[in-house]
Amino acid sequence: MQVDGFDEVFDVVVVGTGAAGAAAALSAHHAGAEVLVVEKCDEDTAGGNTRVSGGGWWVNRDAERARVFLRALNGPFPVADDVVDTWATETVDLSSWLKELGADVGMSGDYHVEPEYVGVEGSDCYAGMDTIGGRMGNGLLYEFLRSALTERGIETRFGTPATRLITGDGAVTGVEVDAPAGTRRIGARGGVVLATGGFQANPTMVRDHLRVEDHVLWGAPSSTGDGHRMAQEVGADRWHMGNMMTITGVRGGDGRGHYLALWNAHHYLWVGADGRRFIDETASPNHGHTLRGGAHELFPLRSFHLIFDERMRVAGPLSPTPEVLPVGWDLLVHGARWSHDNSDEIDAGTIVRAESITELAERIGLDAETVQRTVASYNSACEQGRDDQFGRDPETLAPVSEGPFHALEVTPLLGWTNGGPRRDGRARVVDTDGEVIDGLYAAGEISSTYSWRKDGGFHIGDALAFGRVAGRDAAGRV
Repeated sequence: MQVDGFDEVFDVVVVGTGAAGAAAALSAHHAGAEVLVVEKCDEDTAGGNTRVSGGGWWVNRDAERARVFLRALNGPFPVADDVVDTWATETVDLSSWLKELGADVGMSGDYHVEPEYVGVEGSDCYAGMDTIGGRMGNGLLYEFLRSALTERGIETRFGTPATRLITGDGAVTGVEVDAPAGTRRIGARGGVVLATGGFQANPTMVRDHLRVEDHVLWGAPSSTGDGHRMAQEVGADRWHMGNMMTITGVRGGDGRGHYLALWNAHHYLWVGADGRRFIDETASPNHGHTLRGGAHELFPLRSFHLIFDERMRVAGPLSPTPEVLPVGWDLLVHGARWSHDNSDEIDAGTIVRAESITELAERIGLDAETVQRTVASYNSACEQGRDDQFGRDPETLAPVSEGPFHALEVTPLLGWTNGGPRRDGRARVVDTDGEVIDGLYAAGEISSTYSWRKDGGFHIGDALAFGRVAGRDAAGRV
């Protein structure tokens, strides 16, 4: 039976089942609201990037210092003071909140035990990263949040994509969905929370906003910018659409990729399309930003080649196994595995092998003489213990001199996009005049707080914090 033009009505409707969506639903339910969660994917593939992330949130020991830290990280791309204030205060008690929900919270002892941006003002607020059970990845956070929703009787409808926001009297009053039985109009007395993830799986948006010509996906293939489109249709403004996180990747199947982590040895260098080195290969990636020329910049933005020798090949897998780092869509959802000695990738042609540097360069389509000079110059720097060209740490200068030699094309592995509908400190979406669009909220990757640099555990922390805020505020409108 229809009610006021809707097929059914709830207090709060949440779109998306990742960390932000789950936090919004749990927060609204705690406030006494009747909540519905709709999710476009089926149950086996839902959860967005939360499902395949490290599943950790940073531990904020001091809200005031956190304000300083975030402003310093955002640098020349500031966000509004009310957003900074909410972020700084709401991230302080995330672990306590999750414990109250029944989570077994423990601090990670292997990853993000200190800030990546340790020299940035305010970084002393960073006390490490908490996870479920003190373990990284394996979908542990997503599975806990799913169980928390189920235990509280919060309904989730999988395979039910939201297609359009419904408005009336200048406010968002509901959402239209493609349900298994057909189109349905679902009313939301308090509001609709968009927690639909980023747009990294939308090639057109990636080209238009990120200027990345070629990339492979690290995370959810469902992150196609649906929430961005719906918000824009009702007049939402947008912020920092050009910010993102790419890391070094290797092309897998169906547009997905493996994370390239060169942790086992240092007998390698990187060369661009011109056959020359272009950066300190061992510079910390810092969640998508690498220090180059005295400043942090987005990296990588284009493909290049890794060149390494036989010592590097036998030192261990170039992409982490799940025992080491159980994250990423291809690894966790599709069961992709990299061989322990990199031999399977040689057999498949992913890694090109040759007896000489000259032959290797010819096989990968680069100028052989230039590559030969580049490798010789790098090996000379290793012998001298000093990299005058890019300042690579002397302890990582290991020559590429023991054949056979190998090359691997490195492709930007796009993990997150950060930009989306602009929101205020109450997670309310605002229009291009800066006015609040009543009844519309955004949280998580669709509208990340981070306009520039971010540290370990920041993405999940931001999603949980503003998801809670959005659910609470929407419930308060009922």
